[in-house]
Amino acid sequence: MRYRDINELNAALKGVVDVGDVKVSVVNKEAVRGDLLDRLIFNAVFNENAEILNKTRWLIKAIALELGVKSASIQGLYDAMGRGEVNGFSVPAINIRGLSYEVARAVIRAALKNNSGAFIFEIARSEIGYTKQLPPEFAVVMIAAALKEGYKGPLFIQGDHFQANAKKYQQDPAKEIDTLKQLIKDAIAAGFYNIDIDSSTLVDLSNPDLKEQQRLNFEIAAELTAYIRQLEPKGVTISVGGEIGEVGGKNSTVEDLRVFMEGYLETLKGKGGSLKGISKISVQTGTSHGGVPLPDGTIAKVKLDFDTLEKISAAARKEYGLGGAVQHGASTLPDEAFHRFPETGTAEVHLATGFQNMTYDSKAFPHDFKEEIYKYLRETCAEEKKAGESDEQFIYKTRKKGFGPFREKFWTLPESVRKAIGDELEAKFDFLFKKLNVVNTYDTVVKYVKPS
Repeated sequence: MRYRDINELNAALKGVVDVGDVKVSVVNKEAVRGDLLDRLIFNAVFNENAEILNKTRWLIKAIALELGVKSASIQGLYDAMGRGEVNGFSVPAINIRGLSYEVARAVIRAALKNNSGAFIFEIARSEIGYTKQLPPEFAVVMIAAALKEGYKGPLFIQGDHFQANAKKYQQDPAKEIDTLKQLIKDAIAAGFYNIDIDSSTLVDLSNPDLKEQQRLNFEIAAELTAYIRQLEPKGVTISVGGEIGEVGGKNSTVEDLRVFMEGYLETLKGKGGSLKGISKISVQTGTSHGGVPLPDGTIAKVKLDFDTLEKISAAARKEYGLGGAVQHGASTLPDEAFHRFPETGTAEVHLATGFQNMTYDSKAFPHDFKEEIYKYLRETCAEEKKAGESDEQFIYKTRKKGFGPFREKFWTLPESVRKAIGDELEAKFDFLFKKLNVVNTYDTVVKYVKPS
């Protein structure tokens, strides 16, 4: 699969793609989307030769541009939501931790089946670490998946939970903010034109004054928003998200929203006058990331506060022109919950662990490979096991960390295995697209989103 040198790579392109100095011309579209693209993206992820790695990444992006696939900001759509011109659906934001090319292709197939343009690919700061998917790699894999399945139009790639680590911030605030800024810079350069700032980890609930509870949150969110605006490519307004309640903590309120927004807008104004602010606001309504595993490995049921979600979404749109509230930690909710999100005006729903669970728990997933991963986790993550925790609980919480060390083995699973898992995931994405009511949103997206 790996190209041995540039000459071998160039030879593979003959008769299919003509390569110029700054752009490419596609001679044979069908051949591009065949084995050539599969090999290009494999090398764009795994080739140890930096020249080949960088050229294959550039080629995929250049070919995608030629064939109508372009990374974009969802800002225009959320602005339209804030003006009341668009409503009735909630945008799924899908975190992809492993088997990334196959999972992304399954999302694209579901989108094409439902004529949907309102969906987001995303990866969180923590996921970048344990899955070993840096922004340049993640972005090009998502683009390649869209290209492979014949999708055309704006593609939304998002940095999820670009989060301030509370402990590290307390130790050295400047260093932690600089680390976040470097991550933001790398992500934008890779084509992440949607970034969720999460400084809600710094909310101080011990302070009786609401504004003081949120102060660090809104001040850092404003600082990072201003930094993002400095780095925007020409013609792009990056969609920035803020967060008022840490997922898994105290439920958010409309008062929290108002205190955050007033402080945020006031601080942002001091950073440069008329800088564009956030487009959406993440809240806590009772979920937790990944769900809460019970001793037998099943997930505890949660009571989601849809009333709060509806009130915050309405206030966010009416008072601040935002797209609405964002719900995190939703992928492990019961199927019957998802239709409620568009009904309550939720702008965006983040989905992650459920797809990881489907991958590991698929009947098609090789048992020997699963046991190899679990053995590795029991050895390398042993210190993470809490007193009284069952093995099932431990594995459930740590198996996300198997994607990084075994990522090439995931990528090179037998085609029959990858297809079976991909088909199962596609059915789930199809279900979610319908429940979140993003069916037939392609024309709406194209109307309001204008890639540069």
